Amino acid sequence: MTEVPRAAVPGSTAMQRGRRVENVVVGDEIVRHTLGSRVVHWLVASTFVFCVLTGLPVWSPVFGWMATLVGGLSVARWLHAWLGIAFAAASLIMFVQWVSDMRFDAHDKSFRVLEYLKFSGAEDPEVGKYNAGQKLFFWAALLGALALLLSGIVLWFPMSFGQELRVTAIILHDLTFIAFFVAVVGHIYLGTAAEPGTFKSMTRGTVSKPWARLHHPRWYREVTGEERRR
Repeated sequence: MTEVPRAAVPGSTAMQRGRRVENVVVGDEIVRHTLGSRVVHWLVASTFVFCVLTGLPVWSPVFGWMATLVGGLSVARWLHAWLGIAFAAASLIMFVQWVSDMRFDAHDKSFRVLEYLKFSGAEDPEVGKYNAGQKLFFWAALLGALALLLSGIVLWFPMSFGQELRVTAIILHDLTFIAFFVAVVGHIYLGTAAEPGTFKSMTRGTVSKPWARLHHPRWYREVTGEERRR
């Protein structure tokens, strides 16, 4: 007799990313992120952190001490440029992997940011795998990565561009970095202290059924086949 895999449950909306399957029930947990998507996520995160560490001493003498960590200011400047390319490349891969899940739908129109930030636990029953706020962060992060890349290229080869474009690139690079940094801090808070259990989805790849039912009710129903509670 053929054994039915534990992950093969009625109502699951399994989707392939690489060789692994997500959006399926495994015991008391649900697979939310595959190994491939987690690796890309942490690659984006780590390259951004290293860009910050190598970019701040170039940005201001106040952070000059950071340059000693990588061998001096000239090394920091060189590393920052190439790490920026790595960050942009990782962001592109993330876009390809996640874009299908990040399209806005009709249910996202009812999303209220202020209500969400109250953390009342009263989640919209039609929230899917990602809520509108998470989708907005995804697209904003991609636009930010593109702005950093384009402005960074101008700053990398300043003599190839006019004065006005160089000034614009400096302003755009600085403002985008500040906005990106603040957004990332908020992202970390929401993924840890604000919503316990979320961080595990980016380390082990799974979330508990109660977590999924509370934060992403429609996704939970789609995966488990459970009827909507009235």
